[in-house]
Amino acid sequence: MNKRKIQILAIDLFVFAAIFLGIVFLMESTALDFFGWILRDPSLVPVYFVSFFAFAAFVFICRFIFRIYRSIWRFAGAMEYLRLVVADFLGAVTFIVINEVLRLAFPSVPFLAFNVAVLLFLLNAFATIGSRLVYQWLRNYGVLVLSSGKKVSRAGHQISVAVVGAGQVGVGLAEEMRLSRSSHYRPLCFVDNDPSKIGQYVEGLLVYDENTFVKTVAHNLCVQEIVIALPNASEEEKSRLYALYSATGCKVKMYDLPRERSSNAEIRGKMREVQIEDLLFRAPLTINDEETRSFYRGKIILVTGGGGSIGSELCRQIAKLSPERLIIFDIYENNAYDIQQELIRTYGDALNLSVEIGSVRDVARVDSVFANYKPQIVFHAAAHKHVPLMEHSGCEAIKNNILGTKNVADAAEKHGAGKFILISTDKAVNPTNIMGASKRMCEMVIQCRVDSKTEFSAVRFGNVLGSNGSVIPLFRRQIEKGGPVTITDKRIIRYFMTIPEASQLVMQAGAMAKRGELFVLDMGKPVRILELAENMIRLSGYEPYEEIDIVEIGLRPGEKLYEELLIKGENLDKTDNDMIFVEQDAPLTRGEVQEKIDSLVAAVDAAKEEIASPLIKEAMMRAVPTYRDPEALNCDADNADEMRAVAASVK
Repeated sequence: MNKRKIQILAIDLFVFAAIFLGIVFLMESTALDFFGWILRDPSLVPVYFVSFFAFAAFVFICRFIFRIYRSIWRFAGAMEYLRLVVADFLGAVTFIVINEVLRLAFPSVPFLAFNVAVLLFLLNAFATIGSRLVYQWLRNYGVLVLSSGKKVSRAGHQISVAVVGAGQVGVGLAEEMRLSRSSHYRPLCFVDNDPSKIGQYVEGLLVYDENTFVKTVAHNLCVQEIVIALPNASEEEKSRLYALYSATGCKVKMYDLPRERSSNAEIRGKMREVQIEDLLFRAPLTINDEETRSFYRGKIILVTGGGGSIGSELCRQIAKLSPERLIIFDIYENNAYDIQQELIRTYGDALNLSVEIGSVRDVARVDSVFANYKPQIVFHAAAHKHVPLMEHSGCEAIKNNILGTKNVADAAEKHGAGKFILISTDKAVNPTNIMGASKRMCEMVIQCRVDSKTEFSAVRFGNVLGSNGSVIPLFRRQIEKGGPVTITDKRIIRYFMTIPEASQLVMQAGAMAKRGELFVLDMGKPVRILELAENMIRLSGYEPYEEIDIVEIGLRPGEKLYEELLIKGENLDKTDNDMIFVEQDAPLTRGEVQEKIDSLVAAVDAAKEEIASPLIKEAMMRAVPTYRDPEALNCDADNADEMRAVAASVK
């Protein structure tokens, strides 16, 4: 028991003693009679002392049983006070029953009268509750002089806050803000759409409906921040609320509850800034599949491109699953070093980690890594992925993406790897650029190996939030520099997924893969890049077009206005995971794929003297029949299902 709890116990004993002596004093009418009674009949003094200690013993034992002195009374609520009353009641009843039984058994002994015992219980309970209420008030609203002699008061500058959600979570948040002496927040009101709460007071704060609040109250009350305390609201609803309340000019924050918590634990949430992931109309996915986890446990796993955005996250997820060994293979030593040091700091010697520097284009180096480590599972994430750069340097897309994939796949077969999972992209669907077409060829390289002892599969998904070279880091850098934010076309739409959920879905797809499947991840709803830019500017505390402008700079070479829907029911089979589908695609034979590769190698050889040769694009169009001209697709973009779906959602 700490010092403060000992102080509270001492105060309770003092209160009980004072109440007891007060009752005895009143029983004897006057102080003179009281002291005269002690002199006249000193034999009764032990009776009162025994009664006092017996009553106190029963009451305080019950308090300890009910853990009254383990409560933090500064934050106590109705339940703590109810437990206190019940404990005192049981202690008093126990004493009174024993006292009455003894009084009947020994009528000549002057035991404490029944009505005196009841009065003692009532007055003591009332005084104890009152002392705690005064303590709470002093701690939470006044200035309390502690035993150290130092004065403790609230934080000097406090931010005025409106809490959206007058339910249990919102009320708990407002109470926490008020009760914490170090809190920099001062709740002013609640906002709720429940008619039974609007116009009422909850915890002393008035509840407004959202329309009235947005139009007049936020300004009149000088609200500085608005906290959305609705952790169970859908992502669509949270996005709507953010748009609604950000229009007031106030800073908007989210209040989240922990994902995992025991039923008897105190629920404490966390207030945080709104993130761009909150505005993408989908809930972030977390995979916790024991079957998937056990599949990777104790395996030797190789990740090519392990220093990249997806590759490094795959390494983080794999490291959690206790593999026998994790091998990171990457051409860029700085990225490889960063993820190596991060994993060493996190796991130390508990993770058997190897890092190898090399290129997937180097057949000898790739074969050496496989020969030395004998990986059982291979994640192939190494690739050139930037569309405009690959339009200009098409030869490198062929050499790194297509030939590199073939090199790693050949080594996996040669050295007996159990599974090989290719990381692909939505840009491989009816590609309009060399990068997308090269990734479609990578899929063909994998799909044709249905006769292999190694189980090959590919996983296709869209843009990943925050990955290297993606639009989010670009917008963030432009905003930090004061703008303007540049977008290629105000109509452009894209699918987005967070790096962790993409990596976890890839791992789950890899665990369920059999032979030659092309897995497709459900990316949710497409997002307008213009809307994404506007939201990022607002999240940074600026007003779009006024403080930071958004400039349209035109589509880049090979870029299309929309990525085509990945999830089309007639072309896909469902898996046990609602987020993962298998595309029905008849694979080519090894010979047919090799002919395509040979033609691409010939084109690379013919164009080796040129920087950007049209021969590469021509060869790629012959190799990938679904390769289309981006201008032709963009001209008819408004009639595409994807574009119409986004336009309808905006309306």
